[in-house]
Amino acid sequence: MSDKSQVRTDEAPPSMAVFSQGVRKGGLLQVSGQGAGDPATGEILHPGDVKGQTRRTLENVKAILTAGGATFEDVVMIRCYLTTRDHFPLMNEVYADFMRDNCPSGVLPSRTTVFVQLPLEAMLVEIDALAVV
Repeated sequence: MSDKSQVRTDEAPPSMAVFSQGVRKGGLLQVSGQGAGDPATGEILHPGDVKGQTRRTLENVKAILTAGGATFEDVVMIRCYLTTRDHFPLMNEVYADFMRDNCPSGVLPSRTTVFVQLPLEAMLVEIDALAVV
């Protein structure tokens, strides 16, 4: 049985003390939900701008995937959390562009999108990912 290990990078915002940025066990890599936090300060960037927050959030997920030895080509599932249905088209536009640039095979990850309240009021989007490495 494989050991479980924490995945950590300074290229994404630090996680809270109660969870890891990512966890790898065997061939699985789970990236914790990320928001549009600045990697250096943790401050939420692009207040009120779901497109800017989505791009930054995906960059944070990518940084943790990279630290865990993966890319978006290895991702099998993504979950997106939005604070309002009104933001879906804008998030989806940025998401599509990002995946086009970061998943060149064209075999896109599965995805679920839900509408929720997020931990910080400034957060408009949160995204997590599951990769098989």
